Amino acid sequence: MASPNVQVIIVGAGLSGLRAAKELQDAGISYLVLEAMDRVGGRTLSMPTKENGQAPVDLGAAWINDTAQTEMHSMVQTFGLTIEEQRHEGTSVYQDHLGKLTSMPYGMETGIMEHVDRWGPENPTLSSEAITLDSMTAMEFIENEFNGSEVAYFLIATMCHAILGSEPNEMSALQLVDYLKSAGGLPSALSDTKGGAQHLRIQQGCQSFAKGLAAQLDPERIRLLSPVCLISQNDQGCVVEAKDGTSYRAVKVIMTIPTPLYRTVTFQPELPRAKAVLSESTKFGYYAKTILIFPSPWWRNAGLSGCLDSETGPISLARDTASPEEGQYSITCFHVADAGRAWSKLTASERREAVLEQYRTMFSAVVKDVPEPTQIFEKEWAKDTLAPGAGVPVMMPGVLTGDAGRAMRDPVGHIHFIGTETALVFKGFMEGAVRSGIRGGQEVIAALKST
Repeated sequence: MASPNVQVIIVGAGLSGLRAAKELQDAGISYLVLEAMDRVGGRTLSMPTKENGQAPVDLGAAWINDTAQTEMHSMVQTFGLTIEEQRHEGTSVYQDHLGKLTSMPYGMETGIMEHVDRWGPENPTLSSEAITLDSMTAMEFIENEFNGSEVAYFLIATMCHAILGSEPNEMSALQLVDYLKSAGGLPSALSDTKGGAQHLRIQQGCQSFAKGLAAQLDPERIRLLSPVCLISQNDQGCVVEAKDGTSYRAVKVIMTIPTPLYRTVTFQPELPRAKAVLSESTKFGYYAKTILIFPSPWWRNAGLSGCLDSETGPISLARDTASPEEGQYSITCFHVADAGRAWSKLTASERREAVLEQYRTMFSAVVKDVPEPTQIFEKEWAKDTLAPGAGVPVMMPGVLTGDAGRAMRDPVGHIHFIGTETALVFKGFMEGAVRSGIRGGQEVIAALKST
């Protein structure tokens, strides 16, 4: 079964694909978006906590800022969304690798954090230091730069866990430094305060960005439940085949799926060796969330920040994600890297009880009676076949500075590649996804004009 021709087919209806479609539509170019899921949004997923569909929580991407993340903030205004500042006050709880609990004021920093932020060039992958950084893992970086300092290990391991769902020995030091620099440096990448990447949340949920973009497009141009299995191309253009047997013809194709999933699609002819190696040499870190819902913000009333940080797991970190104006009171728990993988092996009931047990234990260090949640959401992104793992795939040493890394953004014939991992700014964030979509749309528009 064949469909009418269009100029461009976009594979994926996440933020990057939808934003690319908006560029094409505004330029008067015909397009079709094929999405494997039954919804738009990719790794943005908002679920209501009330029967009336209100007071959502974010099971996927959840934070923006209104300073450096200009595209996201612009969409807040365009779509009439309501922002909520991330809470950054009160007492937090830390659990070391032996299980010892310590309470401390929110936001305590170390000199190591400042040193890491100063280290390295502004554009790491293009610098003379790139090959050196890419020759070692993040763990080896700790040993070389900080003489194996336990404080440095904890900080850098926390970054690897939180942003990529990986252990320091699983990823290139260059990838870590490049990720942080792309987000404006360490304070921006990890901070909850003004200018930080975790400064603002969206009361309507971050999937509202994808829904807003989709609403700006022709609804007939978005086809859900249409996973792509084959892309063939010749000098004239491309044929894209979905798993239901439908074939689509276009001059150009924009691929939004992350590099490890390239191998789920058959390319005819095969992708160049550099692209194949890129797909083979990247993998997803482990990432999951459990969100605990309460009838009131009990932790705020007790003078707590809602922040938990643990070296033992299964909760590696937790943050206050309440929206009082919406009557939504939640704490979001993150399960990442090795601790998350171990927790993932449990049954559903065992996973839930393990989370609740650690939640009770950690908050009991500062509160006598710890309330039980009235509702619990869980999302194991690592087990999502269409959007597995963390936002950016992990790269081992040698990938970024090799032919594979250099070919990440390169088109292959009529096929163009976007997605947050290809972004130059805020890769791994929603901002990076949107900016890559703009780049991809403009790239294709220029290519079509030139022919």
